[in-house]
Amino acid sequence: MQRQSARTSLLALTVASVVAAGTLAAPAQAADIAANAPARAAGSRHAATQAALGRLVEAGGQPGAFARVDDDAGTWTGAAGFADTATGRRHTADQHFRAASNTKPFIATVLLQLAAEGRLDLDDTVDDWLPGRVRGHGHDGRTITLRQLLNHTSGIFNHTDDPVFRERSAGAGFPAHRYDTHRPEDLVAVAMQHPPTNAPGGPPHYSNTNYVLAGMVIEKATGHPYAHEVTRRILRPLGLTETSFPGTDPTLPAPHPVGYSRLHDPAPNAPVHDATEQDMSWLGAAGEIISTTRDLNRFHRALLGGRLLPPAQMAELRRTVPAGEGYAFGLGVDAVELSCGTTVLGHTGRTNGSLSAMFGTADGRHQLTFDVNGDWLPDPALYVDVAEAEFCGAAPAGGDRPAPPPAG
Repeated sequence: MQRQSARTSLLALTVASVVAAGTLAAPAQAADIAANAPARAAGSRHAATQAALGRLVEAGGQPGAFARVDDDAGTWTGAAGFADTATGRRHTADQHFRAASNTKPFIATVLLQLAAEGRLDLDDTVDDWLPGRVRGHGHDGRTITLRQLLNHTSGIFNHTDDPVFRERSAGAGFPAHRYDTHRPEDLVAVAMQHPPTNAPGGPPHYSNTNYVLAGMVIEKATGHPYAHEVTRRILRPLGLTETSFPGTDPTLPAPHPVGYSRLHDPAPNAPVHDATEQDMSWLGAAGEIISTTRDLNRFHRALLGGRLLPPAQMAELRRTVPAGEGYAFGLGVDAVELSCGTTVLGHTGRTNGSLSAMFGTADGRHQLTFDVNGDWLPDPALYVDVAEAEFCGAAPAGGDRPAPPPAG
């Protein structure tokens, strides 16, 4: 399988990485990474995963990475590098991080629950719920269904691809705009300034605006904000006490790593900045969630294990549309075919100072969640190699890797 060609394009920023003012200490060196590798990983069944974390930090030039695995045999945690490069503080298993587009499976689950309750239908149009909201430059909400929002076949332009919006939320303008507050309708309006990427029902095109709209539909259908419904329906029943929707609060709960960013500067020696604090309303329902590796694994296990949705809605969740290179979009849960033939389901997230992913087997019995407290990768394949190591036993050599999933 030759999948190298799609790596960069598929891991390209869907939600842009950003930084704050102030240059920080350089990322950890190789010797420090080796010193931070937990001794218990040596010779264990997760040794390959621990090694992949080390490569992600060392070869990827990242400040640090940490992971948690839950399966029938128990729980394993591993880490490499630093949570804070200036002080040498190490990563801990209970850290909070911005999970970015790992928000999307929560939003999709609530919409599917509402469909199961007969309160909406996946074949309803966007205009049925948000009349007139999706109009302009060829967009027409009367021809786009809720299902197409969730599997990214709506053709709606991605608001985070707007050049001015991207520069302010994810580029050189970030220091001056990191605390800006955005309303969902304003994010949609940004997208409406551009033509659609394609006609509804065409090839999938990842768009954060799809999930901003999905959050608005949840509010219209229930009378409550999407964060309220996710909390009531998922967080509380599953005991996800460390997961939250910050809204316009720019801070992270303790403990947390420093989130480092290069401000999208491709230069190899670009300054590294602190992007830990930011108002995540620029993503909203598409990516504002804060969580931990424990909570995301618990949610993912419950979702794929059938605890959150009836069988009919589970079938909808798992129905995917091919996106190429062994990758496919489902309804909030995407599928990645690994080099060993195993297909894992999950999502990824990328925001300022954070790269994260949660993957799991289709039966819900084996989960991996990891986070990197930096947002650049010279070789995006290192990102997927963590999943390859955990679910295939080792990262493949050469070009026999799946393409990295889109993140955001």
